[in-house]
Amino acid sequence: MTGRKRWSTEEILEAAVALLRTGDAESFSVRRLAATLGTDSSSLYRHFRNKTELLRAVADRILLTAMDGYRPEGDWRQRITALALCLRDAFGEQPELAAVWGRYGSGGTGSRLVMEEVLQALRASGLPDQEIPARYHRVVILIAALISSEAGISAITPEEYEQGMEQFRVAVLGADPERFPALSHFARDVRPLGADRRAAFEEILAAQLDDVGARIR
Repeated sequence: MTGRKRWSTEEILEAAVALLRTGDAESFSVRRLAATLGTDSSSLYRHFRNKTELLRAVADRILLTAMDGYRPEGDWRQRITALALCLRDAFGEQPELAAVWGRYGSGGTGSRLVMEEVLQALRASGLPDQEIPARYHRVVILIAALISSEAGISAITPEEYEQGMEQFRVAVLGADPERFPALSHFARDVRPLGADRRAAFEEILAAQLDDVGARIR
């Protein structure tokens, strides 16, 4: 009699990533994943204690992929910027998983690699050691928030995007100038969410790093 296939941790994570591409973290469940693999939930719980631990491992897998392609170069500021863009690109290829990272975080090797690089870069900046943990937290929270927000836009279909753009134009250009005087004044210059996303990402991150630089000076 042939026994049921034993799935490796890596195979389970690959299946979880594929399943998350078709849905989101809310609809994802260990039971659905087990059904996809043709097994029962108990076999997956040998690898992961619960859904949250599994999702954190999925997010960490993306961080590991990003860090594989990252090489620290330049000064502290260039290192953090390059790392942030590397993470952005990694989650940009799988935007559904960015929300998983933003919500569940990660505690694996990928997460430790990101933490180590940001902390080393901040230390190289000349900041006093006692200020580095708080600065690290602000930088990483900002990067995660920007990536999660951008991924939400990337995950919608072209039809949904066009519908959103039309609603934006109606809402902005059709605003009553008496009730919305500022909006009417800037209507033709206000950009919709999602426009020039990379430029906005870099500018917002640069403002945070400017604040760090000002503290050093």
